[in-house]
Amino acid sequence: MKITDTIEALLRTKGNRRVFSVSPEQSVYEAIEKMALEGIGAVLVISEGRLVGIMSERDYARKVILKGHSSKDTPVSAIMTTPVVFVTPKNTIDECMAIMTNRRFRHLPVVENEVPIGIVSIGDLVRWTISGQAQAIQELEGYISGRYPG
Repeated sequence: MKITDTIEALLRTKGNRRVFSVSPEQSVYEAIEKMALEGIGAVLVISEGRLVGIMSERDYARKVILKGHSSKDTPVSAIMTTPVVFVTPKNTIDECMAIMTNRRFRHLPVVENEVPIGIVSIGDLVRWTISGQAQAIQELEGYISGRYPG
């Protein structure tokens, strides 16, 4: 587990590969309800099979709550982030961390052949990085103590 590994490797180990989505016409309330039900912080916005936006809890807080709008009367299209910045399975963990840090995103869709196949969060990337560091530390401790296979 290195920061030079691909997002494809992370998605394989992540487990749940379901892509949660809503349509642009659905209400923000329905999107928030789905996010709460699934325990996720963002949903992809899909129209006619194409990724057209992403909506996060941050979008909800800043574009609905703070502006005094009604989540039941506001369509997802009014608050979603678009155009969508996305990565492919071939992008590295390090590249994704840079994109998320520079753009201040917490969620990044993964798209292959124009089809969304997953989403990674900053938490996913941090967990991957920490696991890689723990593995490197164990290898170094083994090397220092003479347990290193060599």
